[in-house]
Amino acid sequence: MSKLPTRPLTITNGRLVLPGRAEPVPGALRIIGDRIAEIGDVTPGSDDAVHDARGALIAPGLVDLGVFAIDPPAFHFGGISRAALMPDQSPPLDHPARVRFAAYSGKPDFWVHPLAAATRDLAGSEMAEIGLMKEAGARAVATGRRWIVDTGVMHRLMQYCAMLDLPLIVHSQDHGLSGNAVATAGEMATRLGLPQAPSEAESIAIARDLSLVRMTGARVHFRQVTTRAGLALIRAAKAEGLPVTAGITPAHLFLSDVALGGFRTFARLSPPLRCEDDRQAAIAAVGDGTLDVIASGHDPRGPEDKRLPFADSQPGMAGAETLLPLSLGLVRDGVISTERLFDLIAANPARILGVQAGALRTGYEADVVVVDADRPWQVDSAKMAASAGNTPFDRLPVQGRCVALFKGGRLVDQMKG
Repeated sequence: MSKLPTRPLTITNGRLVLPGRAEPVPGALRIIGDRIAEIGDVTPGSDDAVHDARGALIAPGLVDLGVFAIDPPAFHFGGISRAALMPDQSPPLDHPARVRFAAYSGKPDFWVHPLAAATRDLAGSEMAEIGLMKEAGARAVATGRRWIVDTGVMHRLMQYCAMLDLPLIVHSQDHGLSGNAVATAGEMATRLGLPQAPSEAESIAIARDLSLVRMTGARVHFRQVTTRAGLALIRAAKAEGLPVTAGITPAHLFLSDVALGGFRTFARLSPPLRCEDDRQAAIAAVGDGTLDVIASGHDPRGPEDKRLPFADSQPGMAGAETLLPLSLGLVRDGVISTERLFDLIAANPARILGVQAGALRTGYEADVVVVDADRPWQVDSAKMAASAGNTPFDRLPVQGRCVALFKGGRLVDQMKG
């Protein structure tokens, strides 16, 4: 572990993204040690190091809820200071020692919050030792890429999670319907001759798990809700007062199943891309508060997984570098405010994980990103910082870049040029 910064740091001449303020306000931020000490009308001390934000946003470091690989260069490029690591590792995070190792794996420049495997070997049959894994550093429990078919196992799992006050992060695709499908049933999948499953595979899985939430009181986060029917269920559950939250990735907000044309394996995702009506419903759900989290779904896959026939390729996308610029598009389009954006990509994920991060508040750890929200650049899979550049947004012009990232008050990344 590196030492704390020896001099206070003041980030000046920026626009602060603050809780309760829909739009950024001019100001500065002062950091002492690894904590935020002052926010607002701040004058640097005589011994302070000073970072000039040059009118850019000063915002909390992003908290990415549910990544499949520890990929610090990509996270730093994208302004991500913390990430919750999915248990789908080799071997899975189903043992306290593995969880403990993962929790220390990114320090000091990056915080990893491991998600404990819900079942042994993520097989969906025998519960893992989630109590011991909580003691080892697990911030939540996750079912991984799979839906737990056995309702009895899921019921017991929710009971234990409620007792231990651990959130449960679930994948919602009824395997009996989805099987080996690689696309959503519809015109595009039929034209391409791909194995397909109805979108109802998602809403049926959500409906079952919501019934179990009613029985157990467990806090459940539905990691990706991507269909109009699924979103309606989440909306109704929240109106009922159930302790549920829901997330999505930029891919399902900005792409429909039309992106599968040409058998583009970079658009092979889980859950699969949906029809345009579902995509529009997802954007509306971001705007009305039904969705709580936008996560990158970061899952870098090399040629051995992607340069295959579509049905044989592996699902996943390298999303850490594009999470921020794509999500900023929702602000430019008037769907949400800047404050709401950083709730979705920072504050809400931190709240679900139970960590003091994701917001600019005095006393919080100084995870701070400086963002030039208007800076244009082009996504290039060949030049990505990720360990693999499997992005469905290759060659897309975007706006918004992290120009500096501070982790615990230390500068860990700064854009060159």
